[in-house]
Amino acid sequence: MDRRTFLTATGTGAAALSLGAVSAPSANAVPATRSAPSADAAHPAHGLDAPLLLRWFRDTYRSIEAMTTDLGLAVDKIDVSGPGGPVQSRQTSPTNIGCGLWSTVAAGGLGVISEATMRRRLERTVRSVEKLERPHGFWLNWYDAHDGSVLTEWPGTGDPVRPFLSSVDNAWLITGLRIAADAAPALRPRIDHILAGADWSYYYTPFDPADPVAGPGQLRGGFWTDTEEPTGHHYGALNTEPRMASYLGIADESLPADHYWHLLRTMLPGNEQEQPPQGSYVAMDGIRVWQGHYTHGGRKLVPTWGGSMFEALMVPLFVPEPEWSPKSWGRTHQRYVRSQIEHGMAEAEYGYWGFSPANIPEGGYQEYGVDALGMQLDGYASNTDRTYTADGAPLPPASAFTNGVVTPHASFLALPYAPAEAVANLRALDRDFGAYDDGYGFRDSVNVSTGRVSDYQLALDQGMIAAALAQAIRPGLLQRPFRTGGFRSRVRPLLAKERFSI
Repeated sequence: MDRRTFLTATGTGAAALSLGAVSAPSANAVPATRSAPSADAAHPAHGLDAPLLLRWFRDTYRSIEAMTTDLGLAVDKIDVSGPGGPVQSRQTSPTNIGCGLWSTVAAGGLGVISEATMRRRLERTVRSVEKLERPHGFWLNWYDAHDGSVLTEWPGTGDPVRPFLSSVDNAWLITGLRIAADAAPALRPRIDHILAGADWSYYYTPFDPADPVAGPGQLRGGFWTDTEEPTGHHYGALNTEPRMASYLGIADESLPADHYWHLLRTMLPGNEQEQPPQGSYVAMDGIRVWQGHYTHGGRKLVPTWGGSMFEALMVPLFVPEPEWSPKSWGRTHQRYVRSQIEHGMAEAEYGYWGFSPANIPEGGYQEYGVDALGMQLDGYASNTDRTYTADGAPLPPASAFTNGVVTPHASFLALPYAPAEAVANLRALDRDFGAYDDGYGFRDSVNVSTGRVSDYQLALDQGMIAAALAQAIRPGLLQRPFRTGGFRSRVRPLLAKERFSI
C-alpha cells in the first residue's frame, strides 16, 4: 500500500516510516528554467523579512484550520485544487494531531489567533484525544478524523488497515500534547493524566552485550495490536526523526540514558551502507560507541537513514540540539543543509533545492532526499525517476536528474542554517511555478522539471512549516517544554557530551 511505507533494515539498522497521501492530477504547469545560485546567498547581509514570514505563517495556519474537523483533529491531507475550497481526507494519525496542536499554540503565540481561541481549540482537541482508542497507553496509527473511530478499511479503496502502534508517530502527538500543556496550564492535569500511561519501555529492547543484534538497546518501529507482533526492525539510526521518541523516553525516565549511545551515527564498519564510514570507537558513559561520519562535498557529517531533510531537522524545531551541542549537532545540521543546497544547485542542477518525503506532484507519495546523505543503499532520491549516487562511482551527469521534486517544507527546516538561501528558494518556487497558494500557503511539492505542482497539502508538512516559521519569528516559542524538567536534567547532558567525528 502506498499510504504508509516502511523501508526496513536488519540487525542494528534502521527504518523510515512515512505518512503518505494519494493525490489526483490537474492541469500541467509551465516548465521552469534553471537559475544559478545567488553569489550573496552564502553570506546573508540582511535579517529575515519578518512581515513576509508572518504572512506565510498566517496562510499556513489557515491550511491547518481547513484540515481540522469538528472534533479538533487535523486530517492527513487536503486537496486545494478545486474551485469549491479545500477537501479533507477522512484519515488522521497521531502525527497529524500533534501537528495541529503545536500549530495552534504557534498561532496563539504569534497573535494570529487570540489566546482565548487558542485555549478553546486546544481543549477541543485534547477532549477528542482523550476519547480515542489507546492500547498500551499509545495511539493507533489511523483514525477517522470525523468521528474518532479506528480505521479498519482505507477510505476510498476498502483495503484493510491493521491496528498498529508506531513509536515515531506517537512521539509527535506527545510532543504536541506537551506543547499544549505548556501553553494552556489549565489543560496540564488532563494532559498529564493522558501521558501517564505512555511508557516508552513498551517499544524498547534492552541492550544485550552478548547479542547486540537481538538486544540492540533501541526502540522498535512499532507493534501490530491484533497479534501483539512487533516490527522486524528497530530504529537504529541516530540522525533520524524517531530520536524524538528516544528523547521523550530518556526525559521521563522510561528509557535508560545509555539508550542514546546505542543509536548509530553510521552503520558499523564492514556493514553494507551508502559509503564506508570514517571515524573511530570511543567510550561514552562506559559504552563503546562508533563515532562515524560520511563525507559529502568535502564536508564531514552524520548521515540520516535515507538522506531527507526532515529526518535531520524536524527534531531541532523543538529540542535545541544546535545550542546544547554546537560542535556536534549544530555542525552536522549546518553541513547537512549545505549538502542539500549543493545537490540541488550544482550536482543535479535543478536550480532549486530542498528534498524530503512529500506528495508526488503527479499523484501518490514518495520519500525524497539526497541519496549520498543517507546510510541506506539506494536511499531517497531527489527525483521521481530515482536517480541514485553509488559510492565509488562517478556522480551521474545533471541530465540524469530528471523529474526532480522540491518540497517547500525542506526549505523552512533550513531557515536556521541558511536563512537567506531558504527564503530565496521559496520565493523562486512561488515565482517560477506558482507553488504558493494565497490563503493556504505552499503546496506540498513541485516537479521542477515539468512545472507540475501538487494539488495537496499534508498536515505533517504544513505542521513542520508552521513550527519552523514560529521558531524564526519568535525563537523558543515551541521549545519551552523541552528546555525544562527531564530534558534539561537528562537529555541536555547527553548532547553536551556528544563528540561527532566531524
